[in-house]
Amino acid sequence: MKNNLSLLGGLTVNEFLRDYWQKKPLLIRQAFPVFGGLLDPQQLIELACTEDVQARLVTQQRGRFDLQQAPFEPQDFNRLGKTKGGKAQWTVLVQGVNHHLPEAAALLKHFSFIPHTRLDDLMVSYAPKGGGVGPHFDSYDVFLLQGSGHRRWQISAQADRSLIVGAPLRILRDFRVEQEWVLEAGDMLYLPPHYAHNGIAEDDCMTYSIGFRTPAYQELAEQFLVYLQDRITVDGMYADPDLKTQKHPSEISAAMLQQTEKAIKQVRWDKEDIANFLGCYLSEPKPHIFFDAPERPLGLAKFGLAVQKRGVQLDLKSQMLCHAGWIFMNGEEHRVNERDYPLLRTLADERESPALPDCTTELIELLYQWYLDGYISPV
Repeated sequence: MKNNLSLLGGLTVNEFLRDYWQKKPLLIRQAFPVFGGLLDPQQLIELACTEDVQARLVTQQRGRFDLQQAPFEPQDFNRLGKTKGGKAQWTVLVQGVNHHLPEAAALLKHFSFIPHTRLDDLMVSYAPKGGGVGPHFDSYDVFLLQGSGHRRWQISAQADRSLIVGAPLRILRDFRVEQEWVLEAGDMLYLPPHYAHNGIAEDDCMTYSIGFRTPAYQELAEQFLVYLQDRITVDGMYADPDLKTQKHPSEISAAMLQQTEKAIKQVRWDKEDIANFLGCYLSEPKPHIFFDAPERPLGLAKFGLAVQKRGVQLDLKSQMLCHAGWIFMNGEEHRVNERDYPLLRTLADERESPALPDCTTELIELLYQWYLDGYISPV
């Protein structure tokens, strides 16, 4: 892992978390001194044209923005700059590059001082001179790492978040610049949630955005109820053997309310239920993500030998979390024994584990099922 004193501009992790995280921006010159990017513009465009990739194309002409969503074809990009009425400025943004590029997954490891439960993904954008997505704000924390080229970042702590009506993007109607800098390769800007910002390409440039999710409590509450519905049991059925006639047959009776209230109060949950919900929910792959099973899978015995000699690694798209003896792999929960838990926790922390010569039969069988599902592979 990279020395965090360099990554955070001379700050320790504790100093950064205390003074900046979710509080105020931080500009870090040469956070990654030799960083020039992980791929070139053509490679990013090719990735944007891949079937299972989330990508957006933003064009701007005469102050008006337009948004197109993947899937794309190469000709969609070949036509750019040939629009009637003047040359359009444009930006392509590709989400989840860490799911497709090992070097991108390795880059994210430098940010492991933030828990994996908060990590969203690595988004990479490319824009020729003048390109950008307009002044906006995000509801999540983000580190904006400059790759090739130069980008001018303008930021503002303004409270006015009113948007341009009818625009295809969430563009601020009245953006008031308070600070601005030009970032070159290796420079990085941290922004907390809801901090207004506008990035403008000074030349052909690529930016690597490390984003951290901040789910709304409403979203968590709704999804927790969905999680509970498959895990609760409420015994009995409604009955009214002593039913009486009502003056108003359309009125819900007090007896029905009382009986239903008593039944619903049988629904209970505790901290373990909430922890397991978070583990499943936060490790759940996004809808567009699919895993490929091995074409010629090893048998259980050969797989076990490979794991014991070389260890295993997560697929780039896998998300693995843990808590108090529970392991969460891509939305699935598993209770494991005390001996296996530290080994799996290392795999979750590092996304790979060393040789496992002393692992239990139960662990080999669990790892083998993940291998057949395409979640992991032997090193």
